[in-house]
Order: sequence, then C-alpha cells, then structure tokens
Amino acid sequence: MPLISLSVSWIIVIDICAWTFFHLFISVICLKLPLTIFQENNFWFQIYSWEKSGDLWQRLFRVKSWKSKLIDGTIFLKKGYEKKALHGTRVKDLRSFADETKRAELTHWLSILPAPLFFLWNPFWVGWVMIVYALVFNLPIIIAQRYNRGRIIEILTRK
Repeated sequence: MPLISLSVSWIIVIDICAWTFFHLFISVICLKLPLTIFQENNFWFQIYSWEKSGDLWQRLFRVKSWKSKLIDGTIFLKKGYEKKALHGTRVKDLRSFADETKRAELTHWLSILPAPLFFLWNPFWVGWVMIVYALVFNLPIIIAQRYNRGRIIEILTRK
C-alpha cells in the first residue's frame, strides 16, 4: 500500500517527472565532479582480472552488437565528454576516455538508487516495475563503460 494515494494519471505524471528529475540531477552532479576523482584507480572503478580486459562483457552480453545504439547523455545536457568514439589515440586521449567511462559508470550506479522511492506513491507491483526499469535502463550502460574501459586499459598497458 503506497504511503500517498493518487489517481493513476497523477502517478504516471509523477513517475515520469521523478525519473527525469533523478536522471538529470544525478547527471549534473556527476558532471560537476572534478576529473581528478576519476583518475585514481580505486576499487569502485578498477577493472578486475576476471573481467578479462572487457572480454567477459563481450562474451556474456555481446556488447559490441548493441553499445553503438546506446544514447550518450551528453546530447541532453549539452555538456560532458561524448563517449561514442575515441577522441584520439594518444596516451592522454585514452586516459581521458577511460576516466570519463568512470564518471559515466558512477552516474548510472547512482541513477539506480532512487528506484525504491517509487514505492512511496505507487502500488507495490509498480514499485517493482520501477526497480526493474532502473536496472534495465542503467546496467547496459554500466556494462558498456566497463567493457570500453577494460579495452582501453589493455591498450594503455601495452603502450
């Protein structure tokens, strides 16, 4: 039973507005974070040996076949680092791209967190639909970032 009782039409409007707000707010906050935060190789963003430099994600999810269809959030905010293609092949360019994949990954992990709030005004089953939506919308982008970063780190270690 939701904490707040609303008509179905209001629930739909609030759900759309809430998700739009959460996605944009989290994106803006993450864009404002200094790049130096992402230049460290802390455990949150580390590519682990079991990921096989991104090959695991390709084997499990065939990332190469769909990652080009993902929408880059920079088109909505008109800011940020577009990750559809490399911005160069120099070591500095590759490091910047890898760092920006960390920013994108953090943005999408944080974008999953508001999902439980939807239980406050939605019927129980819709709350679960919102959890599924948050995972289905964000996990492919997280996987693509880890796949790309794994490949870039492999190239950087060879250089």
